[in-house]
Amino acid sequence: MPAPTSPTHAAADRCGTALLVIDMLSGWDFPEAELLQRQALKITPRIARLAARCRSAGVPVVYANDNRGRWRSDLRQVVEAARAEDQSPAPPGARITRALEPRAEDYVVLKPRASAFHATPLELLLLHLGVRRLILTGVSSDQCVLVTAHEAHMRELEVVIPRDCVASLTAARTRRSLQHFAEALRVPTPAAARLRLDDGADD
Repeated sequence: MPAPTSPTHAAADRCGTALLVIDMLSGWDFPEAELLQRQALKITPRIARLAARCRSAGVPVVYANDNRGRWRSDLRQVVEAARAEDQSPAPPGARITRALEPRAEDYVVLKPRASAFHATPLELLLLHLGVRRLILTGVSSDQCVLVTAHEAHMRELEVVIPRDCVASLTAARTRRSLQHFAEALRVPTPAAARLRLDDGADD
């Protein structure tokens, strides 16, 4: 974790925003993984572009990834398993990980359950960074993203969910979850390209 005087911390204090990428680094070794992986691959380029925008603007990028019950795992092991570098051609999961692999300046929390907040240091990290506004991306929109959005809402964080940066097992399920975000939580769901990285209203 960088010292409070780091550029990333100073930027977070200024704009109060962070990007959260949920469960996109994966070995895809769970039931229905192939269906979810297919949808995740579609949103990968948009998340990658948004993450690059955030880094350029000094907005922290945080990865929240499932530890898959491996309590001795760390980020390096998760990424190595997901990249599957010894396979050629690279499978979809490896292509996702290579496109979204965390940079040195990014942050990572490993989560034991669906929520990125439950039993993780995420809340303390966001407090440290001065974050008031959280951009949620990743999978799946009606499970881990959904639970994380509710918990962020309970913590009085402003939540934004780019509609083209989240996915579920099917496009129909993704549409239903976006409708829930907009109607039940009143969360803005702009396209990623129209998302503002400051505290202004999104288009």
